[in-house]
Amino acid sequence: MSKKKLQTPDLSYLNLGDHIAVKYQLSPTELIDEALLNKEGMLATSGALAVDTGKFTGRSPKDRFIVCDDITIDQVWWGDVNIKISPEKFDQLFYKLTNYLEDKKIYVRDSSACAHPEYAMSIRVITETAYQNLFAHHLFIRPAEDQLGASPEWTILAAPGFLADPVSDGTRQQNFSVINFTKKMILIGGTGYTGEIKKGIFSVLNFILPVYHNTLSMHCSANRGKNGDTAIFFGLSGTGKTTLSADPERGLIGDDEHGWCEDSVFNFEGGCYAKCVDLSEEKEPQIFKAVKSGSLLENVGFFPGTQQVDYTDISKTENTRVAYPIDYIDNAILPSIGAVPKNIFFLTADAFGVLPPISKLNVEQAMFHFISGYTAKVAGTETGITAPQLTFSACFGKAFLPLHPSRYAALLGEKMEKHQVNVWLVNTGWSGGPYGVGERMKLRYTRAMISAALDGSLDHNRYRQHHVFRLMMPLSCPGVPDEILDPAKTWDNQEEYFLKAYELLNAFTENFKQFDLTKVPKSSHVALKLC
Repeated sequence: MSKKKLQTPDLSYLNLGDHIAVKYQLSPTELIDEALLNKEGMLATSGALAVDTGKFTGRSPKDRFIVCDDITIDQVWWGDVNIKISPEKFDQLFYKLTNYLEDKKIYVRDSSACAHPEYAMSIRVITETAYQNLFAHHLFIRPAEDQLGASPEWTILAAPGFLADPVSDGTRQQNFSVINFTKKMILIGGTGYTGEIKKGIFSVLNFILPVYHNTLSMHCSANRGKNGDTAIFFGLSGTGKTTLSADPERGLIGDDEHGWCEDSVFNFEGGCYAKCVDLSEEKEPQIFKAVKSGSLLENVGFFPGTQQVDYTDISKTENTRVAYPIDYIDNAILPSIGAVPKNIFFLTADAFGVLPPISKLNVEQAMFHFISGYTAKVAGTETGITAPQLTFSACFGKAFLPLHPSRYAALLGEKMEKHQVNVWLVNTGWSGGPYGVGERMKLRYTRAMISAALDGSLDHNRYRQHHVFRLMMPLSCPGVPDEILDPAKTWDNQEEYFLKAYELLNAFTENFKQFDLTKVPKSSHVALKLC
């Protein structure tokens, strides 16, 4: 039986009403055929479509703008993260971009975000390339056929081939991503990196959910145990959110973006966008097995003369990626909703090599580390990052926060206290020395520590306080050598260790001075300090 052809929705609101070359709601197979026809990529031996995203293989945060208007002017945390652009410049870019698409084949997809029905938001994604539309199919929630065609709440227009004129269009350079909360539209041009699409909607939800629904939006992964307990993992790209949440013993709720409402945690997305540098079946079996027919590989290399992916090849970027629907993971939970979390993990890739591999936080420490969001930016996740760099990213997602970090911190603090959640700081970074000297924490040790926290094996009194950071470190953990648990013991030179530890402590203190905590309830930051 042939597939029923869906009626193309009305695009007149985009100046595309008479467009004759519209490919609407194509299946993954059809989109891959289109991508191959357009010479956008090639098939890997796994059956996945492999593409190069062009000049940009990571996000370009300095080129993301928010329209400054009546909705945003007094709400948005303006500055180097949220850069202002005028409504007039947005309209000018919109007119130019839609004119650019007028005589081109375009791919149109209706989808949605937020697995919780009370917060569901419909999205229409219009792309210049088939692979971008395949990405949208995978990463957003796929509505039933009878829900298609209606006017969407939000629209994304993504055209890698359209370049802005910085002088006349008000952009920094030729690429851009612009969010307009009044017109409920996102314009993306000059970049083929698909992460701009997903993070655009994430930024939108980071505004809408806290402001209008008193719901905490989070840059985290989440999974659920066999007993129904939910765990969430905060962390920037490269700290292990996707890897550590893909646990064969636990059901996956989602790998990157979630909301925490009154009674549950819910996934914003319908898929996963995993880093695949050094990917192997032994280390990350669930992600490895998800690279199959229908998946989208980005910027990977191949073994010479073959179509077999070489996951160690970082000649294009260290930020090699694979996108796939969440049900490519065997134990994915659908719909992607879980109970209020019992355990929260803050993942940090400590390039100093001085933080404990796992430590238990009290409420004040949890609030401090959440609003600090310390990690090292991992090579490739942003343009120009070639080695781990010390950074503080508020709420483990500063680049995606339209509101002041204290707004999110207040919500988290209230929820932590109300539900008596266990909070753990986990260093997935370096041990035995700083980056370049020490070694990256072994994944099997990190997995063992997280498993111990989840199954109650760390619910004992055998802890001691770190001399510098005042963090409580367990003296033992199943599956982990005792000497690994105290970072000072992994260094050859103790004096060098403590000098480096105090250097990081001073960096924490200086970074924290920027935050106005008057909006955070006093009950949520009794001290908000390390010692």
